[in-house]
Amino acid sequence: MRTATPSTARAINDRLALDLLLEQGPLTAPQLKTLTGLSRPTVSDLIERLQAGGLVEAHGMTGGDRRGPNAKLYRIVAGRAHVAGVGVRRDAIHAVVTDLAGTTVGTRTREAGGDLAEQVAAAVTEAAAGRAVDAVAVGVPGVVDPRTGDMLEASMLPGWRPGLLGDLRARLAAPVVLENEVNLAALAEHREGAAAGRDDFVMLWLDEGIGAAVVLGGRPRQGASGGAGEIGFLDSPAGSICDLLTRQEVSRLDLGELARRVVLAAFPGVAVLDPGLVVLAGDTGREGGAELASRVADGLAAVAPVPTEVRVTEVEGDPVVKGAVVTALTTARDAIFGAP
Repeated sequence: MRTATPSTARAINDRLALDLLLEQGPLTAPQLKTLTGLSRPTVSDLIERLQAGGLVEAHGMTGGDRRGPNAKLYRIVAGRAHVAGVGVRRDAIHAVVTDLAGTTVGTRTREAGGDLAEQVAAAVTEAAAGRAVDAVAVGVPGVVDPRTGDMLEASMLPGWRPGLLGDLRARLAAPVVLENEVNLAALAEHREGAAAGRDDFVMLWLDEGIGAAVVLGGRPRQGASGGAGEIGFLDSPAGSICDLLTRQEVSRLDLGELARRVVLAAFPGVAVLDPGLVVLAGDTGREGGAELASRVADGLAAVAPVPTEVRVTEVEGDPVVKGAVVTALTTARDAIFGAP
């Protein structure tokens, strides 16, 4: 078994401290010592090192009646980097720019139209308002090839053409990640919504488009070619799932019939994966609320071989953009802090 070199150990300790400062900061040196289990000299060294690197700064004292270095609070230098999360819809492009701590510093919404790469880049640039952007994540309503990271054919998006990923990287001069919008929404659900604390779940996206995200071990699964969760193609005696759950169809259904159709969409994932949890997201899931979730749970219990909880989305705001911001922050933090 290899032992860690001193430089590797320092990098691991630094990342541990930085993650704690992001999650719980500002913190004092004694608090970091307690939380990390590191010795006092090691914590002092890493604080000095992180300050010298421009990653951490002093931020006041723990109390006016205390003096000395142990009372000093430290925090992440949030302005060290900025990231953008983007949600692309058929009619609009939404961009949010945050600092390294995840605090929003700018937003921009543009109507869709014209070259898609140009419009996305413009939305990011306008939201950044002169700030350099260190990482960008874009949620798109289509399949993203996990081998290339680029979007496959997406004629439903105005202005799309092959090579979107490379075009965006060239226009923004920053790392860019493309991801299916439902996978990003599931990431937000796992981080702060109905699936918080649950590493395995299936999220049904019931909105203008119909899809699903499969999350196993806390990570959205793309599948071999990026098509995991494309439940809209599933067929049933009553028609395709995509046609059965359009917003127009849903508007004329009573709650019982809607629940029956949602069960048709959820059952394959429950039977194959046994996720233990199904989250109903998108406008239809949110509007159906707890009553729809209860009826879907009863319907699954009648046909599925495993117990499955059903919950309604709890993410406020735009879950796709929120998931995109989380993805962009992970990219930037790994580049600046070092991969964990």
